[in-house]
Amino acid sequence: MLFSQQTFLVAGLSRSGIAASEYLLKKGARVYCFDDVEEGSVAASANALKERGCVILKKGDLEARQAECDILVLSPGIPVDHPLPVAFRRAGKRVIGETELGALALRCPCVAVTGTNGKTTTVTMIDGIFKNAGKNSLACGNIGRPLTSCVEELQEDGVAVCEVSSFQLETLYSLRPHVAVVLNIAEDHLNRHYNMENYIYLKSRIFKNSAESEYVVLNYDDPVVRGFAEKTKAKVVWFSCREPVEGGYLSEGCFCYMGEKLFPVSELPLDGEHNAANALAAICAAKIMGVRSETIVSALKTFRGVAHRLQRVGEIGGVTFIDDSKATNVDSAIKAVLSVRGESVLLLGGKDKGYSYEPLFDAIKTSGVVHCVLYGENAFRILQAALKKGFTAVTLCRPFDVAVRVAFLTARAGQNLLLSPASASFDAFRNYEERGERFREMMDILKAEKEARGAVRAAPSVDDDALGE
Repeated sequence: MLFSQQTFLVAGLSRSGIAASEYLLKKGARVYCFDDVEEGSVAASANALKERGCVILKKGDLEARQAECDILVLSPGIPVDHPLPVAFRRAGKRVIGETELGALALRCPCVAVTGTNGKTTTVTMIDGIFKNAGKNSLACGNIGRPLTSCVEELQEDGVAVCEVSSFQLETLYSLRPHVAVVLNIAEDHLNRHYNMENYIYLKSRIFKNSAESEYVVLNYDDPVVRGFAEKTKAKVVWFSCREPVEGGYLSEGCFCYMGEKLFPVSELPLDGEHNAANALAAICAAKIMGVRSETIVSALKTFRGVAHRLQRVGEIGGVTFIDDSKATNVDSAIKAVLSVRGESVLLLGGKDKGYSYEPLFDAIKTSGVVHCVLYGENAFRILQAALKKGFTAVTLCRPFDVAVRVAFLTARAGQNLLLSPASASFDAFRNYEERGERFREMMDILKAEKEARGAVRAAPSVDDDALGE
């Protein structure tokens, strides 16, 4: 790209859109920015970009200005069948994402991770292992920092550990990871991708540029992912929780790699088979990148998980609050309810993503979940699934804050209050992080209210005689 001679339209001023705009300005490009939302934090971001040289477009200006733009940089939150990218493609113009801009500029090796669930945990594990090994590693992409904001810092001696979502893969063409990791495939984002065939295809795009000199790490236990081995020229390294494979696996209660025992599964700080699978994927990626076994072991033994993923955030009156706001689909919520120890009151709901909730209630009936509190846009759809599966310990209340209160009143001492929504957050929040933070804020509010009630009860009584003195 000849940036100084081209005009870019950046659509969507989320974290990635801001990063793309800043990157393009540094490259000397003319940059137009647009977002449907024109107030709040978006307006503040737009004003900051305007001061740096961006032209901020209003809704009424968009159609007239499209002809001036050569390339559309599309936010992951905007689908590729939206009228704006469709108009650009009809005009024969290029439509890319922020991650594609970063991939074109990347000069260091990349470990790219995708899958329906576990991406953030696995990326964080890999990044932690690399840092423990003394590498200049940065976790980026769909986690933390956008790729364009990292390329200058990484230079040629770094390692980009990039989380890549299906939304990003829609507009990503040039990424050529040295190690591409595919964790699993389950129903997700069907409201965006329409069917599983499209979703599976998008996930396979992560290794579409991989040649014989690169590696693909695949989950042998997932039939769909196992089939990806036939679609790549790269060397395949497997991981499995169920049987020995050429790669990472579990044997006699230990993590193993290519016949070498590393350490007991019981010493991984995170519970659940899904986390063991994430660790195996991280082990495979690290070994391929030349990290020594003792370095991998020490990093994984001290790994404490990621924010909003089965994170214990506090306790009130013996009720443990667990934030799993990152569980934005049914498969992720199933893994949560089956791995959390003890009885739980479960918070479910948010924005619907187009799949069935019935498998979740099949799992709930074999778990420690004793009650579900439903909230959000899809509360009635979840209720229908619960009743169809014969699970009737359900309370329905739409607002999130009220749902947290009701769940806390329902839970008894010794039980968990588990937020694992099985839904997107966009009906009421900007993202799952904001939803998780509100959950923590509600816990603090409930704790303060409980302490205030206790203080009132503990205050000395005042009799009538004392009032008369």
